[in-house]
Amino acid sequence: QVQLVESGGGLVQAGGSLRLSCAASGSISSANAVVWYRQAPGKQRELVARMLKGGTTYYADSVKGRFTISRDNANNRVYLQMNSLKADDTAVYLCYADMNLYQVWGQGTQVTVSE
Repeated sequence: QVQLVESGGGLVQAGGSLRLSCAASGSISSANAVVWYRQAPGKQRELVARMLKGGTTYYADSVKGRFTISRDNANNRVYLQMNSLKADDTAVYLCYADMNLYQVWGQGTQVTVSE
């Protein structure tokens, strides 16, 4: 089974940018969907951005226009470009893939946005 490992999180000032990366241990070209979620302390897990196999994307209203999800099937990676970051974006960001026969989660990467 494919495993996912996120990277790229860190501490950034409000208004700054980060690029998260999700590296898969195998091919993700057959994944029905690749998704970025986030979970802040005391809050429910939230879908941030999703890309379907055909390339269709969806973004939460809270990040629309600021975040961009992309997928590099050749290198088995999924990215989340985050611009104009706000304190409310502080959370653990997790990568998820629907591989049809199974689903897989990464362990998460912490993003902290300071005022």
